Amino acid sequence: MADKSFLSWPFFEDRHRELAERLDAWCTTNLPVAHHDVDAACRELVGKLGSDGWLKPTALDTNNPGPLDVRTLCITRETLARHDGLADFAFAMQGLGTGALSLFGSPEQQQWLAKTRAGKAISAFALSEPRSGSDVANTEMTATRDGDSYVLSGEKTWISNGGIADLYVVFARTGEAPGAKGLSAFLVPGDAKGLGIAERLEVIAPHPLARLSFDKVRLPAAALIGRPGDGFRIAMSVLDVFRSTVGAAALGFARRALDESIKRVAERKLFGAPMAELQMVQGHIADMALDVDAAALLVYRAAWTKDMGAARVTREAAMAKLFATDKAQEVIDKAVQLHGGDGVRKGHIVESLYREIRALRIYEGASDVQKVVIARQVMGAA
Repeated sequence: MADKSFLSWPFFEDRHRELAERLDAWCTTNLPVAHHDVDAACRELVGKLGSDGWLKPTALDTNNPGPLDVRTLCITRETLARHDGLADFAFAMQGLGTGALSLFGSPEQQQWLAKTRAGKAISAFALSEPRSGSDVANTEMTATRDGDSYVLSGEKTWISNGGIADLYVVFARTGEAPGAKGLSAFLVPGDAKGLGIAERLEVIAPHPLARLSFDKVRLPAAALIGRPGDGFRIAMSVLDVFRSTVGAAALGFARRALDESIKRVAERKLFGAPMAELQMVQGHIADMALDVDAAALLVYRAAWTKDMGAARVTREAAMAKLFATDKAQEVIDKAVQLHGGDGVRKGHIVESLYREIRALRIYEGASDVQKVVIARQVMGAA
């Protein structure tokens, strides 16, 4: 049984506590789904999450506009990740993929949001390229103005939901200035002529992932999100909101690993007594619990700070993402050790957690990049 005492912390309101209870009950009934066909599984998950109302927090409600509730996003990701990593992925990408539309989209562009919130359209965030992952300013893909159109040419890679998305938010160089100041963001339908799946990518924790090719994809000028040259600011604003939620997903994985470990050491006997009586085992459990609570404090501090109206939470979100993902890796590694041979047996929950956690230390800003972000924020404020 997962520890839920953190819900009594002052970061939360009663509506967050009620959400956590309802979602946990839903997950117990509906998760996990079969993962043998990840495309089909993701479509199923988006449909289920949407039809049952769990995707509503991922995007702006155009009928009742208001800021995204980051605490709700984090609680949802933590809960889903604890039950099924692919369910967390399906939820997260609906938010990340439409974040630019929620924050900067025109009324016409925001018409997509009713579909994504209902699970009737799948979204994707296309920022990374073969030679520009963490270095967004090095983006090479171009968007050339041609009359009333923009023509997009180039590649994007490591794109989650690549190949199954109905819409992509794509960042390309429009050339208003060198580097980061010359990027713009575009809304690209998944069936746009010239948009191709150059390669499907397989990773250790499978989910829909692809390298995309853009062969003179012609878009109307109305596909531009925000203003020309605003692409970097838009991308960073979206990540500012959703980076904390990556830490929340890691927290969900870590909590599950801790829960499984507590059960394991209580039931497994070693040298004639339960493993839990060994001081070394107790030390591991203590370390795991400490890391989980510390990560939770950082994640929900960042989420609360954003929800209280902070324009940017770059420092807080980077700290939360860095600490929670790195410590979750350590917690899960300890869980594997405590499970012995079962911990590396394919199909065991801690084995799957070991594969799930690794990517979170890379995407939406690798751990080393987060250290640079934190250092700059701290030294800039000095």
